[in-house]
Amino acid sequence: MKIKHYPEGVSQNFLKLRNQLISATGKAIGDYNMIEEGDTVLVCMSGGKDSHAMLMILLALQERAPINFKLIAMNLDQKQPNFPEDVLPRYLDQLGVEYRIVEADTYSIVKEKIPEGKTTCSLCSRLRRGIIYTTAQQLGATKIALGHHRDDIVQTLFLNMFYGAKMKAMPPKLATNRGEFMVIRPLAYCAEKDIAAYARAMEFPIIPCDLCGGQENLQRQKIKDMLNNWEREQPGRINNIFRAIGNVEPSHLADFDLYDFKHLSQAKEEDEDPMFDHEKFAPTDMALTIASQDDKRIEFARKPLPISVTTEE
Repeated sequence: MKIKHYPEGVSQNFLKLRNQLISATGKAIGDYNMIEEGDTVLVCMSGGKDSHAMLMILLALQERAPINFKLIAMNLDQKQPNFPEDVLPRYLDQLGVEYRIVEADTYSIVKEKIPEGKTTCSLCSRLRRGIIYTTAQQLGATKIALGHHRDDIVQTLFLNMFYGAKMKAMPPKLATNRGEFMVIRPLAYCAEKDIAAYARAMEFPIIPCDLCGGQENLQRQKIKDMLNNWEREQPGRINNIFRAIGNVEPSHLADFDLYDFKHLSQAKEEDEDPMFDHEKFAPTDMALTIASQDDKRIEFARKPLPISVTTEE
């Protein structure tokens, strides 16, 4: 029996959440022009909640989109110990989507090349990326969809700052090195807690994401805990950080490759710091004015502001 896009008898709260995720995903796709007419999208499935949600939401968008595009689900079996290799093929068959299970024993390569106790994530990631790109090429895919969400993007920003001294996150859309494919992250506008609630209601067959015990996961968990603590103290903080990633002012950072500080003599109007933009204020707008000055001291004093008097009958 074919799996439906959502269970029968669901609550209005679930439908509202589902529509919210579909809307956010559709907006991200539109904002970054992620999917175009005639695209073949390789949907990378790890078996976690995020990739399950991404596939189901893309299927929903495929039904209502004004353009035609193809979806191919892909799962990479890296031959990690205890990997339940039968789970995803059975589910994807029931779902009725086209898919490929790609088998590549990267686990033994990593174990052979990396000494015990050393970080394996970098080599594993490179091998995995190469396999995904090769598979995309074989299938004629034009886009590669990854299931990273808003919280992943913010966590990556802090991981790179804390451990790599670089201000770098995950872009919602990224061209591969040779320009053959475009990597897209359709869930970029979606919060992890919303995806988790959706996945629980959908009862996806989840595969644990910690089979390799990767060291990067330990660092990421620390960052995640820090951000979640901030979110509890001040709700909305994670979203503000995410919005800041897309609202950058190079002239107010310190990267001279992005902004020509060496030859800066007079700021452009768009780079002006509002703190020093006194010319935009009329004299009547100033609450303080110069009261006296000599060759050693300048004194500002408050001045009376104009009072507007209205008469009501």
